Amino acid sequence: MISPVIVTEHLTKDHMSHFLRKRFRALDGLTLSVDRSETYGLIGLNGAGKTTTLKLLLGLLKPTSGSVSVLGSPGGAQQTLRKIGFLPESPHFYSYLTGAEFLDFSGKVFGLTKVECKERAADLLKMVSLTEAAKTAIGKYSKGMMQRLGIAQSLINDPEIIFWDEPTSGLDPIGRRDVRMILLKLKEQGKTIFLNSHLLPDVNEVCDRVGVLHRGRLVGTDKISSITGGGSYQDLEAYFLECISSSEVKV
Repeated sequence: MISPVIVTEHLTKDHMSHFLRKRFRALDGLTLSVDRSETYGLIGLNGAGKTTTLKLLLGLLKPTSGSVSVLGSPGGAQQTLRKIGFLPESPHFYSYLTGAEFLDFSGKVFGLTKVECKERAADLLKMVSLTEAAKTAIGKYSKGMMQRLGIAQSLINDPEIIFWDEPTSGLDPIGRRDVRMILLKLKEQGKTIFLNSHLLPDVNEVCDRVGVLHRGRLVGTDKISSITGGGSYQDLEAYFLECISSSEVKV
């Protein structure tokens, strides 16, 4: 029996509006689970609560109520963080380091040896098509190059679970295609992948299952194979819109 490696139960997060000085609910009673080796896509409109969910799973935010479990431990547990890779929505790195130096630094944070850091960095820079820019200062990187470097950094420790927030953000069509190929390769390796995205064609191609988040609530979840029997992302788009429309009617 496959056991889930990511579990949330009634996960809720309230934020304080600094402008109005009022509390608002960013996430409302989220309950979901992700099995080992599954690729799960959390989709929703801007402001739906996708990034808040990811930060709660990583322990970067404390829940107002509810619980989070990743690899059997609470979100943010030290023993868990060593086994995950994280790509934020808009990654920022030390601008004075080169791409290769930053990956070397990231590897050392995870306890890799000097040789391991060098080998992993070279392989990952090649994977994300940054080999020629390996010795260029990050401050000179374009947004797309920064995104590619962020992807490489998230894989430096060969993680069991990968958390990516809008992984194709800032990438051109070729870059998006490359990211999809990387995701498919990671799936073949049996990695568990949790990603946020609003690009439904990409989600349709790489995810096993999706959850639709709207106004902080999970309003739909199903397997991609059940949603898009013909393989068209337009079926996923129709499902997405129907979930949102139905939830608005209930409200």
